[in-house]
Amino acid sequence: MAKTATAYKEKMKELSVLSLICSCFYPETRNKLVCEFEDMEVKPINKRASGQAFEVILKPLSPVSDIAHNLPSPPKKDISLDDIEKKLEAAEERRKYQESQVLRALAEKREHERDVLLKAMEENSNFSKMAEEKLQMKMEQIKENRDAHLAAMLERLQEKERRAAVVRRNKELREELTA
Repeated sequence: MAKTATAYKEKMKELSVLSLICSCFYPETRNKLVCEFEDMEVKPINKRASGQAFEVILKPLSPVSDIAHNLPSPPKKDISLDDIEKKLEAAEERRKYQESQVLRALAEKREHERDVLLKAMEENSNFSKMAEEKLQMKMEQIKENRDAHLAAMLERLQEKERRAAVVRRNKELREELTA
């Protein structure tokens, strides 16, 4: 049954190609076109709006076609113990090589991760140092500005005090003169 299903699938593939080729050679439509193959017969059904439809009739298996599908397998050669051992050794070497490749790839991946982590830590450290230096410079600038502002205020205060002293002395002199 499996052989018939496989043959059916192959014939259906061939049928679409065959139908295309036939339509090129015979452009006029044929209502009762019947295609016969070794083990099936294909009849078209009335055309549908969505495409074509076919009726596939499978013929019963004949003894000749059954023999044609059963191909003998190639003769198996005798395998010696040495051949088996060589194959096992080769398989073991392949397994060890594959394992070493996997371990090497893992080691490279870990090395890369470590490098990335170290670089990130270094960048973070550099950023922290730069931020700290910037903050220190800003604080120094603020302190200098504050000191300058206080000195200016103190200077203005002293100037007012001197002016007030001059005004008081002038007032006293006027009072002495008027008195």
